[in-house]
Amino acid sequence: MKNTLYDLAKKNEDALVRFMQEIVSIPSLSSQEGDVVKRMAAEMEALGYDEVIIDEMGNLIGRMGNGPTKVAFDGHCDTVDVGNPKLWTRDPFKSVVEDGILYGRGASDQKGGVASSIYALPLLKEIGFPDNVTMYVVASVQEEDCDGLCWQYIVNEDKIRPDVVCLTEPTSLRVYRGHRGRMEMEVSTSGISCHGSAPERGENAVYKMAPIISDIEKLNERLEPRDPLGKGTVTISQVRSTSPSLCAVADGCMIHLDRRLTVGETEETSVKELLDLPSVKAANAEITVLEYAVPSWKGLTYPTKKYYPTWEFPESDPHVQKAISAFKETFGQDPEVGHWTFSTNGVATAGMFGIPTMGFGPGHERFAHFPDEQIEVDHLVRAAAFYAGLVSEFGKR
Repeated sequence: MKNTLYDLAKKNEDALVRFMQEIVSIPSLSSQEGDVVKRMAAEMEALGYDEVIIDEMGNLIGRMGNGPTKVAFDGHCDTVDVGNPKLWTRDPFKSVVEDGILYGRGASDQKGGVASSIYALPLLKEIGFPDNVTMYVVASVQEEDCDGLCWQYIVNEDKIRPDVVCLTEPTSLRVYRGHRGRMEMEVSTSGISCHGSAPERGENAVYKMAPIISDIEKLNERLEPRDPLGKGTVTISQVRSTSPSLCAVADGCMIHLDRRLTVGETEETSVKELLDLPSVKAANAEITVLEYAVPSWKGLTYPTKKYYPTWEFPESDPHVQKAISAFKETFGQDPEVGHWTFSTNGVATAGMFGIPTMGFGPGHERFAHFPDEQIEVDHLVRAAAFYAGLVSEFGKR
């Protein structure tokens, strides 16, 4: 099959690029994905998927085939905001192609993966869709705000549990097999307010927080790297305080922590690390693992804790080997194999549910959330070819 799928994918390049430009030009912040979901659903229907549904959360699920082996491709269709528009040299919502590069918000993170996975179907129809496979292509929602929430809903409520999941987040066309987890926590201290003209009468919650901030910085420095995912991290991303007025001593102080979790680090170990800090004990500070409870674009609220588990599979795992074989069969060479730096919906598929999961996506991680976000057109074509090859690989008897 060497180069055959790629050659077939090249024939669909113009249609794929037009579709990609359309969906990149549709703004789709988290919880505001309705318009782009409907456009993607229309493309699935036009391409002849057996079933196209939008579930109650707003996730788009296209199905092809009805075989016993269930292979799912996941890509989120929400994006982050533009940020400072002055940093963009092109309109983020008027996608253009220049010198083989497609620009626009969401191009790499990660509408490219969604578009390429949708366009795997024409290739599979051309070579013969395997009768022992069911393929799902999912355009999931709310990932940027709460990775994995969509798949918690799909598995628990839609009752779709694939045998294997391929995440289409950008991997620079490498096969990825895991990444660090993460969690969001809040540390809070309490004080006693009084008039700011006589602060000695009160107890300033901000001053109580100061040594905690210093201890957290030191905690991050002593976290040790662990193979194969490297070092976990903890950083303070926000500081807030409360008081009766700006002429009063603060009676409350809160810091927001972004904790990245490497192998062996969990919610329990990370909370305990903080509780064991001398400054936390001295201030009698409270540690809270935060929750996410924001309505989707369809109005559904599906609360979850902001704990996103680490996951990683060895290269020898059978489903990773299938991905490696599909790459070799499709492109005639060995793939690079690695891990993401950022987090994906794999925190749910692999981290929570233990579903064999891997990643392969067009575009580069470094362009995620970046001004002038971009993706190579050839990456889109190659990814579509790989996804078709992966389904064929799982269809082998």
